[in-house]
Amino acid sequence: MSRYRKPLALRPDPEAAVPRTAMVMAAGLGKRMRPLTATRPKPLVTVAGVTLIDHCLDHLKAAGVRKAVVNVHYLAPQLEAHLKNRVKDIEIIVSDERKQLLETGGGVVKALPLIDADPFLVINADNFWVDGPVDTLRLLASHWNDATMDALLLVVPHARANCHRGRGDFHMNAQGALRRRKPNGVAPFVYTGIQMVSKRLFEGDVPEGPFSTNLLWNRAIAAGRCFGAVHQGLWFDIGQPENIAVTEALLEAA
Repeated sequence: MSRYRKPLALRPDPEAAVPRTAMVMAAGLGKRMRPLTATRPKPLVTVAGVTLIDHCLDHLKAAGVRKAVVNVHYLAPQLEAHLKNRVKDIEIIVSDERKQLLETGGGVVKALPLIDADPFLVINADNFWVDGPVDTLRLLASHWNDATMDALLLVVPHARANCHRGRGDFHMNAQGALRRRKPNGVAPFVYTGIQMVSKRLFEGDVPEGPFSTNLLWNRAIAAGRCFGAVHQGLWFDIGQPENIAVTEALLEAA
């Protein structure tokens, strides 16, 4: 019997078992964050007194995650040196993409041999969130149903997607199943950069080299195996330098 709860539990279990291993996506070039990223990788940009990578690792540690597999590419030596300061808190293994940046899907595929949990978490290192009444990662785990899911995405209502300028990413039905926003349309939910996935998502005809996880999500959506869970706390899109001051002001006022 799976130790994970069914999706859309009315009362998310604060003790739900969170996967022991997470993949942290930290290899991006951070072009939209220039000039802040001219001399440092985006995960080392500071928001509210903490680097984005430390914010992510702090949440993982608090939820009980024991190992973080972190991919690196842009200014990799800086990020690796920073991560060495965290090895007493959480086991960290580097997935080296210095020779070729593999994008979100390819990055996870390369790291799969290092990931010893199934399902496992995948978290973008450049997003910033605050937990709601329940630890966010435990809330996600409480929605997981291994029999019906290959991917479970944490989404936030568009109205609560602070600093986000997009049109939304997904629609979600009463059972939590996701479908894409139509071209030129709008959608009520925004992807937060946090997901829980099964290794099944990466089986079958998977491209070699760089590719986006969007390809695999689309397959899972078509098969009815891609679901969403709604974030109950605060979330901020740290996509541009000016968003940092806005985020810090909103956090101060919260």
